[in-house]
Parts: sequence; structure tokens; C-alpha cells
Amino acid sequence: MRTLAPALSAHLASGATTLCHGWRVTRRDGVVLGFTDHDRDLVVDGLLLKAASGISGSESTSAAGLSVTGAELSGALSADALDAGDLAAGLYDGAAIDLLLVNWQEPSQALLLRRGTIGEVRCADGVFTAEIRALADGLNQSRGRLLTAACDADLGDARCGVDLADPAHCALATVSVVEGALRLRVTGLSAFAAGAFARGKARVASGACAGFVTEVKAHLADAEGVVLRLWQRPPFEMAEGDTLALTAGCDKRFTTCRDRFANAVNFRGFPHMPGNDFIITVAIPGEGGYDGSLME
Repeated sequence: MRTLAPALSAHLASGATTLCHGWRVTRRDGVVLGFTDHDRDLVVDGLLLKAASGISGSESTSAAGLSVTGAELSGALSADALDAGDLAAGLYDGAAIDLLLVNWQEPSQALLLRRGTIGEVRCADGVFTAEIRALADGLNQSRGRLLTAACDADLGDARCGVDLADPAHCALATVSVVEGALRLRVTGLSAFAAGAFARGKARVASGACAGFVTEVKAHLADAEGVVLRLWQRPPFEMAEGDTLALTAGCDKRFTTCRDRFANAVNFRGFPHMPGNDFIITVAIPGEGGYDGSLME
């Protein structure tokens, strides 16, 4: 049962309330931001809730089970609220968010209504919409190891052991032609086979998008040179001359670990474990020494 402070309880019972909503966002890097749908700024627990952000929340929903439920937060993209570049860079991914009920005449009278995390974020026409996932969503996510044929380590981490600083597994590429927001033609990778950086990381080292990091979707080579396709759109337009610091990628297969990285001893998968295809296999008489006697 929720316990209300006496002052807020008396205000709610008065029949004439002066209430608004506030949101407290705590990013994983420790930055804390506050917003409110009231028409002026409020200070709650020492945090400034900004009113000029144009942010509003949707109706909050809940349901039985562990499906994704919750609410949405939307508003205009601006430096005073949520910056488009920060959203694109993933600074708000998994951020904690608190929904507050605030008496705007007495901001000290505030009630925590709900707590969750920011999930999917959509941006269009200068407006963002962020999904607020309930805390129960964490119970629906995989924890611990899964027994799979593919490796479950990340290339270059402590369990993998591959040195991504080795010149054989990293390179600096320069953008020569921007063929699209997610497609770049680059130079500087002629010594590497096509696909070497697929599934790897690309960090923009210079230009307007410096510091932006994304995964490489494809590393292609054609008659005109080398093309990189990115999974995530950079926050700003890339330009000719921008540089990318690339690290190799891995498809998590045992043969790749053994033949390309010479790292079979650290392979973290189970390549010889029978899968579903083995379970549903039907024995064929005359093969493997089986004479079909059980079918008579």
C-alpha cells in the first residue's frame, strides 16, 4: 500500500488540486535531468524540472505477465530537453526514469508514481518518442550463459582474449564518398579482405560526428573500392575526409575463431552440441546399420 505524506494527502482530499507531472531521468553515465508538463520550472528534491521542454507523457498501462508495458514520453528535440545527437549516440539507452506527481504550488509535495527504464526511442520531424519500460521487463531478459553452438563472448573481451589493438585486427579508414547516411565509400582498407570488419565496431575519429560509435553491418569490396555499411545512422551528416577507427568483427563460429583468429582454445560456444534438427531427424532403413526392424 502506498503511503502519502500528510500534506500531500490533505491536498488530494481538498477537492481542488494543483497537480502536474514530472519526470526524473538518470542516464547510465550519471547525468540527471528533470522535466515537467507544467507551464513553469519546478524544483523537486533539489532537481530542476524544466517546463520549456514541451515534454508530455502518454497514458500509463500495465498488464499481467512479462510483456513490455508502460508508457511513452514525447517532446521536441532541443538542447534544453533531449538533444538529437545524444539520443543517436545512445546516451539515453537504458536510462532510469521516475514519474512524479507534483503539487506545483508546493513542489516539496511530490509523489513517486512509477519507476522504469527508457527503451526504444523514435525520432521524426524534430520530435522524439521514448518508450518507458516497466521494471518487470528486466525479468524477461536473458541472464547468464546460454548453451549455443555459436560463441557467446564479445570479440576482444577478457573471455575471448583476441587483441583488437593488433594491426591485423584494426585500421583507420578515410571517407572518400558519402553514398548515403548508412553507406560510406572509404580508403585505407586495401590490405584487408572483404568482410574483415563486418560485425565490428566503427568509431568516428574526426569530423562533425567525432566520438560516435556504431556496428559495421557490411564490409564490401567492388571495382571502385571499399564500401562500409553501418547499422546506426550517425547523428550528423558524414563528410569526405572524415576518418573512422575500425576494429574487426566476428561471426561467432568455431571455424572463424580457429582459422582467422587462431583462438580456438578460447572459443566459448558448443559447436558439437546436437540441435533441434538432430532431435527431429527420422531414421532411414538401410543407413547407419539400421535395418528397419522396428518399423515392422
